[in-house]
Amino acid sequence: MKKTKKVASLTIAWILLVCCRAFGAAPVVWVVPSSLHRVGPIDAPGRRTNAVIHVARGEYESFQVAIQAPSGGLTNVNFSVSKLVGPRGAVLPGANLILYREWYVTVKHHSPYNGPPNLPITNVQTFPDALIPFLDPATGKPPVEAEFRAVPFDLAAGRNAVLWVDVFVPRGMADGRYRGTYTVTSDQGAFEGQICMEVWAFTLPLEPALKSSFNGGGTTVRGVNEELLRNRIMPDTVDPADEKNFVNHYGLNATDLGFFSGVSYGQCDPSKRPSLSEIESAKSLHQPDLYLYDETADPESSCTSPAFYRAMIGWAQNLHRAGVDNLVTQEPVPQLYDDGLGTGRSVVDIWTMLPLAYNDAQTFSPPRVTYVLQKGDKAWSYNDLVQDSYSPKWELDFPPINYRIQAGFISQSLGLTGLLYWSVDDWSADPWDDPQGRQNPDYPGEGVLVYPGGPAGLKGVAPSMRLKYLRDGVEDYEYVQLLKNCGQAAFALAEAQKIGPDWTSWTRNESLLESVREQLGSQIAASNCAP
Repeated sequence: MKKTKKVASLTIAWILLVCCRAFGAAPVVWVVPSSLHRVGPIDAPGRRTNAVIHVARGEYESFQVAIQAPSGGLTNVNFSVSKLVGPRGAVLPGANLILYREWYVTVKHHSPYNGPPNLPITNVQTFPDALIPFLDPATGKPPVEAEFRAVPFDLAAGRNAVLWVDVFVPRGMADGRYRGTYTVTSDQGAFEGQICMEVWAFTLPLEPALKSSFNGGGTTVRGVNEELLRNRIMPDTVDPADEKNFVNHYGLNATDLGFFSGVSYGQCDPSKRPSLSEIESAKSLHQPDLYLYDETADPESSCTSPAFYRAMIGWAQNLHRAGVDNLVTQEPVPQLYDDGLGTGRSVVDIWTMLPLAYNDAQTFSPPRVTYVLQKGDKAWSYNDLVQDSYSPKWELDFPPINYRIQAGFISQSLGLTGLLYWSVDDWSADPWDDPQGRQNPDYPGEGVLVYPGGPAGLKGVAPSMRLKYLRDGVEDYEYVQLLKNCGQAAFALAEAQKIGPDWTSWTRNESLLESVREQLGSQIAASNCAP
């Protein structure tokens, strides 16, 4: 009788186990097909379970693992990755796979329409954007006293959670194929998937080829500059005491000297220019090999008086005598083509333009951007609000490809060598709940590319997924630049122009973008001329 009871108990246990599996009590897990694809809170699961990435040495490449809770939900969900083992026993430690949990934020006011074809996504209110790190980069340890934590977490039935994995391959790593695993665990069951990584036989430089200047006017928020630099974006200014460390560890490649005329859109009366000795004194505080520029004015082409042009010439003369380049956010105009010092140098060394200003400048004969580039000036682009209907937008409710394509393929196609953005921490009172931004609340995510670290238990700040898209664009730019350096400019630019030939005709197809990136990477590796 006792034996019968024991058999019956085992049978019941087996039935319960089978039924739990049949009714999907374990987590439903899949690998998101692209880092440019955002998974909504209740999107249907995908089928792919293996993560496959191609990456150069010195590069970040990302993948996402999504989890959906079955009926009954999930409790105590956790996520981990193994080391990746490659050729001849080479190992990429698990610490080089940097883990985040994606946090959903709600868009309360969609971006204003500006006509087709590039319209905001208005049928979605909730977007994944903030990234909560498993480990605080400032301490290397899990965050403490966090209101929002990465893991462990519970998940209600039918709801999704998504993990973002940044894979960083150090310089000097052996090329070839590496394999490892990722694991999802919960009280209801576990899942293990494969990670397959191919390391190409070339290395991205520590210092990005694309210059950038983000967060105009600097920041007092702890950790912002480091987070930008970790993602290959340059803060506009840093403490000179930090420069050497930032150059050596992050590839800091440029900084703003910090003098500003006070000229902005519609305000065209500049302040007194700094003297030559003041500029030289400020310059002496910086690392001697660091590229220095000064953003003197931000008129956005709204200032056209002779007095404004005379003042800008005066500012430029002192900067040029001190060996500092002058950055102004406006399209080229003939009144600023000569600084008056007898060399034929333009007043503006870095013409920094919105897409609509770039397009306007090119309507003249000769096309003005083309003219100044041939003259030896530089041209950068920037982004702000939703000011036309066709160019990439950096609002939360536009597709992720908008971020990546401007920094990478469009910049290369148009000969643009830098990227500017006005703020990354223009937070509302509670950006984790309301990501609309403080100064431009009608434009979701405007001026916000990082989140306050306190609610996530961080010493610094939490990055956004949009910052990662920009980083990937900077690395796309680098791929094209490496091939240009290898004497394959025609091929590289032809590939770039398949994706982003100009501000209007760029692709919205994320798969096409990623296929071109892989084509470029394979070509660099095969050319055997890159480091």
